[in-house]
Amino acid sequence: MGSIKDNIEKINSAIRDAALLDGRESGDVLLCAVTKTRSPEEINEAIRAGVTDIGENKVQEIIEKYDLVSPVKWHMIGHLQTNKVKYIIDKVDLIHSVDSMRLAEEIDRRAGQCGKTMDVLVQVNSAMEESKFGANAEGAEALIRGMLENCSNIRIKGLMCMAPFEDDPKDAAVYFAAVRELFSKLSREVKHERLELSVLSMGMSHDYAVAISEGSNLVRIGTAIFGERNYNR
Repeated sequence: MGSIKDNIEKINSAIRDAALLDGRESGDVLLCAVTKTRSPEEINEAIRAGVTDIGENKVQEIIEKYDLVSPVKWHMIGHLQTNKVKYIIDKVDLIHSVDSMRLAEEIDRRAGQCGKTMDVLVQVNSAMEESKFGANAEGAEALIRGMLENCSNIRIKGLMCMAPFEDDPKDAAVYFAAVRELFSKLSREVKHERLELSVLSMGMSHDYAVAISEGSNLVRIGTAIFGERNYNR
């Protein structure tokens, strides 16, 4: 495992190659560095190496690190409990994991109190894994329509998914393709001023090249940047 800077350079090169194969430029795909369990020092090293966006899985880690990290865009990528929304609503730029109307309504309420419009993604569980959160395609569309009707302080920017871990990452393509198809369907059929479908958040350290080949334009990468997590810190 190389340095954080070296790892980011390798990943950016791989992103460029995957994007070119898909007929896109590397700048069309955003690298979001996943910083779960990582220290502020490690995160700042990644930022110095060019990272502009970081993703956290837990509200508590955002709170603990927020003032210790250089200016950066924060993404909430993990499951978000309604009672934790108030702690991060003024800190994050994008919430990836909206999966219920109840959560959407709380985000909407807290965003209204802050006088902001919160950008969100709807989480799609295309493999319908019981261990993962997210709606199926039909549920995701219904959720989006409900949010557009009832949540005036939310702007829907796109979809997010986590594919099952496969020994061969190419086997995950079918799950990414299903979310891409839903994204395309919504783009065609649902029109609203607060629906700005521009983000397809798919792919992590193990499968991001495959996700890009299936249309992802935001990849969430942690282990390939920082190495294996140390949960005993």
